[in-house]
Amino acid sequence: MKDDEYWMRFAIFNAKKAHKKNEIPIGAILIKDNIIIGQGWNQTIKKNDPTAHAEILTLQKASKKLNNYRLLHTTLYVTLEPCIMCVGAILHSRISKLIYGAHNKQINATKILLYPKLNHHIKVFSGVLEKDCSDLLKNFFQDRRKK
Repeated sequence: MKDDEYWMRFAIFNAKKAHKKNEIPIGAILIKDNIIIGQGWNQTIKKNDPTAHAEILTLQKASKKLNNYRLLHTTLYVTLEPCIMCVGAILHSRISKLIYGAHNKQINATKILLYPKLNHHIKVFSGVLEKDCSDLLKNFFQDRRKK
């Protein structure tokens, strides 16, 4: 658990980068053998791209670094439970483990990963530094409503 908290703090750091750019504060990192091989934060506004989510950008960077779209034996840390689009990308990338902080109660897309007929199964863990991750989002949207 301490290792997971350590790595989640990097994802939170990335989420704060998104917040500074007025993007929804979601951050992610991908690790392999205790080394960060990809990281990202939401950049949908900056890139004018609805797919520029933290998870997608992180997977893209890691795939380029490893020169392979299959990201075997890796762990993805994300501050918020991934959306349906990101869950699809996560599944296709063949990561081993997904760890997220805050739950996305509106969508709960990670349930898809539990489907027994999938050809690849990912271990999913939630609630790592959940309050910190939730507070980032809560504060962001409270500030936005004030404007």
